[in-house]
Amino acid sequence: MINQLNQSKILIFSTEKISDPAIDLAGLLKMHYSPRAYSISVPCSSSIKPRWILHALENGFDGVFIAADGTDCPYGDSCTTNTGNIVSTTHQLMKEKGILPKRLKMAAICSVCSEAFVKHIQTFTSELSELQEQGSEAVNP
Repeated sequence: MINQLNQSKILIFSTEKISDPAIDLAGLLKMHYSPRAYSISVPCSSSIKPRWILHALENGFDGVFIAADGTDCPYGDSCTTNTGNIVSTTHQLMKEKGILPKRLKMAAICSVCSEAFVKHIQTFTSELSELQEQGSEAVNP
């Protein structure tokens, strides 16, 4: 078993109507992913602000994962495009601040996609751990 203190700390932005149910289902099914993954619920993934992501990365989180609505968003058809633009903008800001863009990931997670959610978080946790093993410059150059 991996020591929890050595696992990466991940902030997950999830959405109330779409990805939150998948995350809840993963818990109900006792599916395993990092206990150092913390979830904040928002109405729509396109409402996430780049400054929120940067704040998390600059204040102790090793990575940020956006569990996006995708095409299932109840708030509008432009959600996927808008969320993608937020990620692109944030990646650029991260580069300017010397933060590796690999520390921000996004995937569309449907309301019953608990297995996909867990797989994404496990993979992201592993990727972040590899960055940590490469040294602090790789995590935050």
